[in-house]
Amino acid sequence: MNHGKITLQFAVITALVLMLAFSRLLPHPFNFSPVAALALFGGARYKSRFSAYLIPLAAVWISDLFLNYAFFGRLVAFYDGAFFTYLAFALIVMLGSVALRKLSPGRLLFTSLSASVIFFLISNFGVWLSGGLYPLTGGGLAACYAAAIPFFRNTLAGDLIYGFAIFYLYELVANRFPALKTA
Repeated sequence: MNHGKITLQFAVITALVLMLAFSRLLPHPFNFSPVAALALFGGARYKSRFSAYLIPLAAVWISDLFLNYAFFGRLVAFYDGAFFTYLAFALIVMLGSVALRKLSPGRLLFTSLSASVIFFLISNFGVWLSGGLYPLTGGGLAACYAAAIPFFRNTLAGDLIYGFAIFYLYELVANRFPALKTA
């Protein structure tokens, strides 16, 4: 933002983040989602650190409200383990803000893969710790991670496909409209 005015760049980045968040409501394979990509993108493209965290996390939370309602049949603001999921997203925003200010295919590949691993490790730790599905033992934690491995392939695919699509789509459009270039 620039002295209280919403810039074209801010509006377009926000529209893309919201579009990605709400695309989660469309049918898709389990864990094939744009959430890590929108966290990386927000972290890398918002000029304001406050916006970089607030807007992507709020967009995911709002889309979660719809998904939680569909799953639980009632409004659930935060499900068991949500703290860990949002902690993972916040770390992914931070990763994007540090590693993707200067975009390159190699950096994007590394950060997308790192985002997948961060999400896998932290969110599944939260499932183990707060979900009551696994005993709170080393064996229970190992079982939780082992049960999540089949979903990890879709997480990797979604993070890579959505990550490359959103970053390079934005770059393509920004090359035609210089007002969208990140300083």
